[in-house]
Amino acid sequence: MSIATATPAMLAQDISTFIPHRAPMILIDNILEHRPDCLITATHISPNNAYFDAQLNGVPNYVGIEYMAQSIAALAGVEALLRNEGIRVGFLLGTRKLQMHIDTFTLGESYRTQVTRLYQEESGLAVFDCQIYHHEILVAAANVNVFQPQDTQAYINESQADG
Repeated sequence: MSIATATPAMLAQDISTFIPHRAPMILIDNILEHRPDCLITATHISPNNAYFDAQLNGVPNYVGIEYMAQSIAALAGVEALLRNEGIRVGFLLGTRKLQMHIDTFTLGESYRTQVTRLYQEESGLAVFDCQIYHHEILVAAANVNVFQPQDTQAYINESQADG
């Protein structure tokens, strides 16, 4: 979809520049790399993470789906800013081929999430191949289905009228 690539200076901006989320629900920390249709983000696990569980000494693995979704949102945000457009809300529709190879994202460790667009329709429906790595070891993977309407408020209003 996108042919431009973000500069290192652009990627060094605070992650809230690229996603519609706000604290404390921002779960990824920064963008490491951008290529057309692909983005890599980093997440550092600390006691301040929204889903930190002291009994687990980390974050439960199921939060990895949201690391993937927020990384997809960050890719959409980078692409929007490269086109001089605003950041838009998207919706996580579901996952396929979900694999979790760890139970917990461990306190003090960093994880890399890579998202690659496999397919996107004009309507805003898209599928991404997502992986989370701890160092070079794959710890989670899924295909994630998302939807980003052109006009979020109109989509929400239409959905409520249909319901």
